[in-house]
Amino acid sequence: MQTVSVEQSVAMIPDGSTLMIGGFMAVGTPERVIDEIVRQQKRDLTLITNDTAVPGRGVGKIIGAKLARKIIASHIGLNPETQRQMMAGELEVELTPQGTLVECIRAGGYGLGGILTPTGLGTPVEDHKQKVEVNGKSYLLEAALRANFSLVQAFLADYIGNLSYALTARNFNPVMAMAGDTVIVSADNIVPVGVITPDHVVTPAPIVDYLITNS
Repeated sequence: MQTVSVEQSVAMIPDGSTLMIGGFMAVGTPERVIDEIVRQQKRDLTLITNDTAVPGRGVGKIIGAKLARKIIASHIGLNPETQRQMMAGELEVELTPQGTLVECIRAGGYGLGGILTPTGLGTPVEDHKQKVEVNGKSYLLEAALRANFSLVQAFLADYIGNLSYALTARNFNPVMAMAGDTVIVSADNIVPVGVITPDHVVTPAPIVDYLITNS
């Protein structure tokens, strides 16, 4: 694990990258990293995220700056700019049921090829997807999801990269940390090793590649 500035962390992200971004309606979203993505004008991004928040908050800042090419998310209903770009053909949006989305990310993190789910059967969700029958029941095969970079927000990080999260800000962050080729972490507080007790470590240090300094 290496410590870097927020500027250095974003400079590592090429245009056209696929990013997983933690958070739920901007709760638990790495705002500092998103602000720097907008400042550096990283373009043609594919975002895997629960939602696109609202204009001016969280992932909504990337949408507002028109830096995303594609969104894979569970809903976009509270961001009218996402909807406008989708309807205008400026942004590709792939909507995935929330439980399916998080399980596909988990599968990516655990090295699985995908998951089987009945969710979406008999709806447009099943279009162009493989069906699998198990014990007489039909399921959709949903492919696992991974990303070039996972952008994670933690409440506590220690000096070697162990992470702990606060309340609902935990949401997608731990599972996304498992599914990124490179994991970049922003933390509210960086503390000495031992402050986070072992049973409070949610994301262990070997998963984290870069920790952004708070100076």
